[in-house]
Amino acid sequence: MAERTEDQLRLRATLASIAPGTALRDGLERILRGRTGALIVLGQDKVVESISTGGFALDVPFTATGLRELAKMDGGIIVDKDLTRILRAAVHLMPDHTIPSEETGTRHRTADRVAKQTGHPVISVSQSMQIIAAYVGDIRHVLEDAGQILSRANQALATLERYKLRLDEVSATLSALEIEDLVTVRDVAVVAQRLEMVTRIAREIEDYVLELGTDGRLLSLQLEELVTGVDTERELVVRDYLPTGKRRQEKPAALLADLEALSPTELVDPVAVARAIGLGSGEHLDGAVAPRGYRLLAKVPRLPGSVVDRLVEHFGGLQQLLSAGIDDLQAVEGVGELRARSVREGLSRLAESSITERYI
Repeated sequence: MAERTEDQLRLRATLASIAPGTALRDGLERILRGRTGALIVLGQDKVVESISTGGFALDVPFTATGLRELAKMDGGIIVDKDLTRILRAAVHLMPDHTIPSEETGTRHRTADRVAKQTGHPVISVSQSMQIIAAYVGDIRHVLEDAGQILSRANQALATLERYKLRLDEVSATLSALEIEDLVTVRDVAVVAQRLEMVTRIAREIEDYVLELGTDGRLLSLQLEELVTGVDTERELVVRDYLPTGKRRQEKPAALLADLEALSPTELVDPVAVARAIGLGSGEHLDGAVAPRGYRLLAKVPRLPGSVVDRLVEHFGGLQQLLSAGIDDLQAVEGVGELRARSVREGLSRLAESSITERYI
């Protein structure tokens, strides 16, 4: 999944400002109920001024009722970017007519061109079609009823729950294989694949939560409960299996970006996933690989990340860590007797529980 574009990021910020529970959304819904249209520019600068004629200056506090009353007049309404002041009303907006637009209605075409020319978000309320559309750069987004969004969000949440359950299963299997020193490229690729799938579904739900505003609070809590720790797990998997010579600090982020860039078709292919996370060309999926120990050490309670790094650097791999005694562990800087015992007992418990879950 590629990184969001600048327009997409700005659209997210705009949707947050017009989500249910905000003053702007209240005003927009009042305009819809009153069966009038509106054209609202969210921001003011010299470019906006250059395409604005007529109307009158206000500079009054922003209120939903004030927006509704001003929308009864023809012309556009200009508010400040923080949505705290209504700056002008009844403005005739004259954007560059050479800017391409696929919109047919006069109001929507104007909104589209103003958004492209000024860079400010523009909201259009259609009197005849009874819809609210947000224009941000080259993106047009029509606001939907909260009930429809919530329905799709709940379906996505149910899908996320199934994928998270499967992720937990393959992650537990990987832990057991790591302890037995039986990990293959395929095992790592499957876990990375499931982690990315869960992340993509979670992002989709995040967009729903954003658009739902106050109506999405419960959904937000459910999402947080399901995906807590997933981002950390993604990084640990990549760090655990970084090929020799690719241990520089920036490498895990670069490989995760490669994983995010995979298309949906590529993501279901273990070879493509293995290649994305740096495990060679990916042709030999049954080739053996050895973890460094980041994933399992992260499961040991109260073990700082800096100490984890020193342990991995000192021992070089998980098998050496598993066979290390108390004295061996104490030889690492920052690991005293109490911490050495904690690490030794923690790894032993993890090994025992992982093997038990795998075979019983």
